[in-house]
Amino acid sequence: MSVAAPDLMLAEARLARPPAELFLRLSQAPGLGRELRHFRQFLAVDKAHTAMLVEQGILARAHGRAILDVLVEIETEGPAGLAVDAHRGSLLLQVEARLAERLGEAVGGRMHTGRSRIDQGATVRRLFKRGRMLDAMARLLALETTLLAQAGRHRRTLMPGYTHLQHAQPWVFGHYLHSFFVKFREDFDRLTESYRRVNRNPLGTVGLSGTSWPLDRERTTALLGFSGLVENSKLGREAYYAAEAATALAFVMADLNDLACDLHLWSSHEFGLVESDDAFCGTSSIFPQKKNPAALETIKKAAGGATQWPAEALATFRGEGTGDQAIRELSMIDRAFDTVCDMLELAEAVVATLIVHEGRMRELAQANWSTASNLADVLVRDRGLSYRQSHHVVGRLVRTCLEQGVRPEAATGALLDRAAAETIGRGLDLDDAAVRDALDADRFVATRITTGSIGPAEVDRMLTEAAGERDAMAGWLAAERGRLAAADRALAAAVAAIREVGG
Repeated sequence: MSVAAPDLMLAEARLARPPAELFLRLSQAPGLGRELRHFRQFLAVDKAHTAMLVEQGILARAHGRAILDVLVEIETEGPAGLAVDAHRGSLLLQVEARLAERLGEAVGGRMHTGRSRIDQGATVRRLFKRGRMLDAMARLLALETTLLAQAGRHRRTLMPGYTHLQHAQPWVFGHYLHSFFVKFREDFDRLTESYRRVNRNPLGTVGLSGTSWPLDRERTTALLGFSGLVENSKLGREAYYAAEAATALAFVMADLNDLACDLHLWSSHEFGLVESDDAFCGTSSIFPQKKNPAALETIKKAAGGATQWPAEALATFRGEGTGDQAIRELSMIDRAFDTVCDMLELAEAVVATLIVHEGRMRELAQANWSTASNLADVLVRDRGLSYRQSHHVVGRLVRTCLEQGVRPEAATGALLDRAAAETIGRGLDLDDAAVRDALDADRFVATRITTGSIGPAEVDRMLTEAAGERDAMAGWLAAERGRLAAADRALAAAVAAIREVGG
């Protein structure tokens, strides 16, 4: 008379004692919680692997059909329908327990043929990160689109430009906004480069050395939408791609921080250049007059922690070499993706509703000698001075005018001659109109002709090209999502073909 085999948990066959409750609480339960976020990806990997096993003749079609029926049932019910027991271990084992319960371990346990928890888990994590990277790129694209829209509205909006937080030269607000489009476009490029390395299939590398089973790794690659293989079986659980992704995300937050810091500063009363919409502001419990740009502060605060993401990612891998793969995963990357997507969405809303005080911008652009370098260029061009001589003359003119309370629009040829005599020993004979024209902010902008400058023609050209770049990014994103949707359909078709009665 045969005796039924006991219902063993994975560890019971090898370990004499069950896991300690402390170990379960501090290690197994948190890990299982993270894996439940990857529920959909877990089921996709299980279905793709099972379908491939059937197609390869490794798994009997009847067994594959029974397993896929239960997997589809689990997927339909969602995470809440799975009886999770931390004593069993990872989500892989939770799914196996459901299969064993419904089909018996002799059938349900066959799903794990030709794979390890190492390559299975690594595949799940790559699928999840791939999706989150596309989410981040979509949010980047939304912000870039809004930046371009605002830049188009303000392609002629004069403003002061700063270096060392002092007036340097006149600027154009649309040019400023375009500069952030460029920075975020480069972030998009970094993410697409990282995505290319994430989107490789480790399924079938098994634990370390591959397997004797005739797996079709190209088939699971196609069914899961990967663009290629992790070919060397030793690298199945290699996760440095996640550190690269964390670094790319940190760059996004650094650029968001720069934008938020500028807008925050410029929204103060002393600057008064911009203002956040009331919907993205707070007020004070004691100061009735306060309108605090709280959304910008939220972005800046979130960006602080992002500076540690690359270090945290690399520190996770330190000291283990290539033989200890127990910690080759980054739980922090999920938090990084959440933060980036949330802050990009918030920044896009702030920029879309930003109030721009064009009159104040123009007033400051003209007020504080920011056109002095243009006058220096005029003296080089029209009076044959070296730029250093010209710099001396104009610097003395500015000092004299500040001492006498003379504004740029009131500067005269006589004051310029006095400054020249004091610095280079001779006058320059430039009339009042020429001096004032050289110091006019609008004239300054109009005379900028170099590639990438604030000149009207260059701003228009850059914004036109940026719109094309934005469209190309949107096209890439749509095509990639379309390709993944096609892979999902192929997986569904493969599963349906096996589940079909008589198939």
